[in-house]
Amino acid sequence: MGIVVSKKVGKAVVRNRVKRRVREIVRKSHLPPAELMIIARPEAAEASYAELARDFYELLKKSGLAG
Repeated sequence: MGIVVSKKVGKAVVRNRVKRRVREIVRKSHLPPAELMIIARPEAAEASYAELARDFYELLKKSGLAG
């Protein structure tokens, strides 16, 4: 799994917070083995944990990795 958070998202503190949240969401999702590349958009800086999780699970359903 790779998580990409560019400088467009914010300063280092904000980027690290987004990465920590995404890492925790992926950890709790118990995905089957797969190669993932997650690219955070600038809107992720203002999103809450719940919003990030909801969007992540929606994308998993679209990709077919989650039912």
